Amino acid sequence: MVPPAHGAPCYRRRAVEIRVGHSPDPDDAFMYWALTTDLVATRGFVFQQVLADIQTLNQWARAGRLEVTAISLAAYPFVQDDYALLPHGASIGTGYGPIVVAREPASVDDLRGKEIVVPGVMTTAFLTLRLVLGDVPHRELPFEQIPDEVASGRADYGLLIHEGQLTFSDLGLHKVLDLGEWWLLETGLPLPLGVNVARRDVERLPDLSAVLGEAIRCGLEHRDEALEYALRFGRGIDEAVADRFIEMYVNDLTEDYGDEGRMAVSELLRRGEAIGAFPRPVSIDFVA
Repeated sequence: MVPPAHGAPCYRRRAVEIRVGHSPDPDDAFMYWALTTDLVATRGFVFQQVLADIQTLNQWARAGRLEVTAISLAAYPFVQDDYALLPHGASIGTGYGPIVVAREPASVDDLRGKEIVVPGVMTTAFLTLRLVLGDVPHRELPFEQIPDEVASGRADYGLLIHEGQLTFSDLGLHKVLDLGEWWLLETGLPLPLGVNVARRDVERLPDLSAVLGEAIRCGLEHRDEALEYALRFGRGIDEAVADRFIEMYVNDLTEDYGDEGRMAVSELLRRGEAIGAFPRPVSIDFVA
């Protein structure tokens, strides 16, 4: 048994197993590196990391499968009865975000009424795209396949998330629309994409939140070690790209939303409600 960190309370209650779902991406892995070390007092929780793409995690959350999971913010309204938002762990970018790409230079107006290949209808990227374009003819495809789908000519336009935001030009693709840039100009706020949620029936939710928050802080304080660990989850992307992607999406707002981050969450969900994206009004509830 690993002793608690200096000054941390000692918990002798029975172990509580927590499955933590996250994408097999460097930024998510970076946040949870500290849980694989003895640098964080786990307060009686035992963690198992479960890897799946974000669309799968969204679907699992609708079934309440995992105790803690990353999901798209756009999926939260569908799972709000079972899960509460954690006050940390979000992927939030200011002035950048998912992008629409094409083989040739194009304008936003060129996108209207055209089919766009998307990484899932429950992703925040797709919700934000709807805020820009309205009803979008679309086809779903796993996110990692979309760049090649466009480059090959099987699709004219694709919506890219994860590291595709940084590597699309390697395939000769052109950026048509940056949703994070559009959102910043539209609202003056950062764009919250992925969030972490905890199932409401888990024991000692405030303690669990504290452990996960400390893990994020620990990763930021030991960046080199956390980066080395995160590179194992890079799906072949090089270190420079992984480092840049982590820098983009593991930041001060990841450690804590703050007033700005919470305002951004509220505004995006409010706009989603206005276009009828959710089955009922959203109650935004953070773990204390």
